[in-house]
Amino acid sequence: MKISLIELYHVSIPLRHTFWPSWIPGYPQTHNNFTLIRLVTDDGIEGYSAGTAMGKEREGLGELIGGYLLGSDPSDIGQIQGLLKQAGILGWRNYWIEPAFWDILGKQAGKPVYELLGGEARPIDLYCSTGEMHAPEHRVDELLAMRERGFKTAKLRVKNRELREDIRHIETVRKGVGDRLALGVDANQGWLVTIVDKIPAWDLKRAKEFAAACHVSNIGWLEEPLDSHDYDGNAALKKVSPVKISGAELNYGWDEIKIMLEKDCFHVYQPDATFAGGIAQVKQVMDACRARDREYSPHTWTNGIGFHVNWNMVLADRMNRLPLEYPLEEPSWTPEFREGIIAPILPDADGRLHPFRRPGLGFEIDKGLLKKYGKRFFRLTEWRLKLKVIREKGLKTALDLKKRKEEREK
Repeated sequence: MKISLIELYHVSIPLRHTFWPSWIPGYPQTHNNFTLIRLVTDDGIEGYSAGTAMGKEREGLGELIGGYLLGSDPSDIGQIQGLLKQAGILGWRNYWIEPAFWDILGKQAGKPVYELLGGEARPIDLYCSTGEMHAPEHRVDELLAMRERGFKTAKLRVKNRELREDIRHIETVRKGVGDRLALGVDANQGWLVTIVDKIPAWDLKRAKEFAAACHVSNIGWLEEPLDSHDYDGNAALKKVSPVKISGAELNYGWDEIKIMLEKDCFHVYQPDATFAGGIAQVKQVMDACRARDREYSPHTWTNGIGFHVNWNMVLADRMNRLPLEYPLEEPSWTPEFREGIIAPILPDADGRLHPFRRPGLGFEIDKGLLKKYGKRFFRLTEWRLKLKVIREKGLKTALDLKKRKEEREK
């Protein structure tokens, strides 16, 4: 089995209401944008994955990765990981592509990916992960409504310029919801973005003070309070914090996260398999967390396909009983628009998500919605690749390259 067709799509789903993500303060998000990859094997099995996008910034990605991935063996995940790493030397973060190969392997085996990884089907508790900064009094009403819908845990965002305002925010929300909800809080300092509003970066002193305030307000965990590459700062904070510290959602896979584990940066590691090294590398992180008595709970705030990828990872971890992040910010970021081209992912009345049993990553692309919201910008087959090489390198060089490849594969 080998990859015989590669397609890439720009997908842009217009939101009914503007979304104001706290991680890009002051930025109005009007669309759910992502890049979709479709891989097809020579025996007709399809594999899909998606990478979050701002717009059409990956326009040239096919030219970069097409020659790497066409003809590759989907079952050789080690080789796929190596090819994606090589193709990333120019700056692209390509690990979001890797889950598409697992999608193929699951479909070939007739099993969900989480079963291929040693997991089992089970319901999972969710936590309501908010995405905007709202007035704390207003947020109280919203969270109490979520409690009525079955959620037992929720995550707040803080993004004020002054520490005292961040502390007032969590104090007001805790007082308003009482003990009816467990709470966490995300500072989004791991990869600070200030392209619109100029929000200050936290230092260790501010992070320590806020962690202490979280403890007073009975906040269960504090997420990304410092830069994601400040390994020593995160380790120093973790050592003295009275609440759990979490992070590593977008770090560049095992190469970076192993340093965090060695330095003991977090209580909870949150790598997103569409960013942090793909499924194979996140599985390494999961195993390392188990060996070091640390916890794992993935970041999922991307799109519906990205959610499915990380849902598989939690189901693969049989011992994991932490609630899974469920991105929800009404009325803008809701399942209909979050998922876009696949079926909405919906919890039950108790805030739980029941397992899928469809082979592969667990979703099916709605071809009609893909046609409506997507635009294919790259398509490559073996024949097209041969023509491209002949046109760019000349016939003699193309034949020499073909001979070298054949000799390599003997």
